[in-house]
Amino acid sequence: MKISQHAQLLLMLAGLGLSGCVAVGPDYVPPTTEVPAGWAGLDPAAQPAMHAAASGDLGQWWQSLNDPLLSRLIDEALQASPDLRSAQAKLREARAYRTVAAAGQYPSVTASGSASRSRSSEEAGSGATRNFFSTSFDASWELDVFGGVRRSVEAAEADLASTEASLENTRVSLVAEVALSYVDVRVLQNRLDIARSNLASQSETLQLTDWRAQAGLVSSQDVEQARSNREQTRALIPALEISLAESEHGLDILLGRAPGTLHGRLTAVNGLPAIPERIAVGIPADTLRQRPDVRAAERRLAAETARVGVAAAARYPSFDLSGSIGLEALTIDALGNSGAATSSLFAGITGPIFNAGRLRAQVEIQDAVREQAQVAYEQAILTALQDVEDALVSLVRNREREQALTRAAEAARNAVQMAQQRYSSGLIDFQSVLDTERSVLSIEDSLASTRGDDVLALIRLYKALGGGWAPDSASGAPITTTQHTDTP
Repeated sequence: MKISQHAQLLLMLAGLGLSGCVAVGPDYVPPTTEVPAGWAGLDPAAQPAMHAAASGDLGQWWQSLNDPLLSRLIDEALQASPDLRSAQAKLREARAYRTVAAAGQYPSVTASGSASRSRSSEEAGSGATRNFFSTSFDASWELDVFGGVRRSVEAAEADLASTEASLENTRVSLVAEVALSYVDVRVLQNRLDIARSNLASQSETLQLTDWRAQAGLVSSQDVEQARSNREQTRALIPALEISLAESEHGLDILLGRAPGTLHGRLTAVNGLPAIPERIAVGIPADTLRQRPDVRAAERRLAAETARVGVAAAARYPSFDLSGSIGLEALTIDALGNSGAATSSLFAGITGPIFNAGRLRAQVEIQDAVREQAQVAYEQAILTALQDVEDALVSLVRNREREQALTRAAEAARNAVQMAQQRYSSGLIDFQSVLDTERSVLSIEDSLASTRGDDVLALIRLYKALGGGWAPDSASGAPITTTQHTDTP
């Protein structure tokens, strides 16, 4: 049989095998998710104003905080973060795995060549010297009759999409963590300023009390109480400085910098980022399409569903085709002659007969893994909805708390002034002065923390909404939702 005839037969058998191919195992159908029509914690009358209009472009949400340094730090983190670089390396790995899986759909072809020279002995043979030259192309192909390879490719593509979504989820988390750490730094700076201001005020009170004691107007007990009050406030400052340094160092690491690198830039400016007057939070269905972690969970479910087909295909026979064409001759010049051609063709089939239920159990195992992925996907949806609801409630209630503490701080500062005046006039004892000074420090410290909590709640809301990346329409397509009809 000529080489061309062997090649034609090989192609014909491959075509016949492919024409009867079926993919065993379940076909993936994106699950339909039931979600509320709106947010239970949404309060349009609250400040800042929040409404359920389209959330718009959340990819650059930090720009709305109007803090240039924060924006620069986030941009730097997106370029140099170790976590982001690691996620990008995982994406390259997933792409390579997809290429490996796809290669199984095609024949493998190798080329070989050899040359040998031998001489027989004069006692056992003619003593002649013999040369032998050969070249060949060898091909082998396992026909994907039952779709095991195609299911592997399907799983690899879903894994790749999941890894891409995980990369974007890392980006979302990184942006939020940088902003959260930055606000922590600003809050601690404000609390330090408050503690130092109260320390200066209490030092003046101690000096006043000492003068009055020297004049015989009060006892030395008042002096010692004033000194104790001041030193308690002084003791707060090192603890706050430790927390501030740790927050700065954490921010350094998020940007891939050595601890202490950002200290000068962070101390050059002060103040919390500004909360925008209006915040568009969208609707729950939009959030699920925006959240990359939900997208990653859905793609993992698709991958595990495809692997059920891979396991099922192992229970069926496999069909192999292999062939070789080449040239053989005793001299190199003779390799070009038509009589030097060689060819071979082999077709084989192997199938499992007895394996004590191992292959059936493998299918059962993979189906259980698929069910776990489905539960994880459902849990990711619930977590996404909870994150938004928690952030909405926190944002509204923290603003109410801030307003109350602002009024309390103003009243406490007025009370201190009146207490000091009345004490100087001998109308009240020193304990009243101490109580009002401690109250001012406590309320102002709580107010600074609460103002920071306002911004932190807003950042967590943007993170919960999936802000920090811009998904395209194709990436969000597999997530389908239906709405409750009884949502408030």
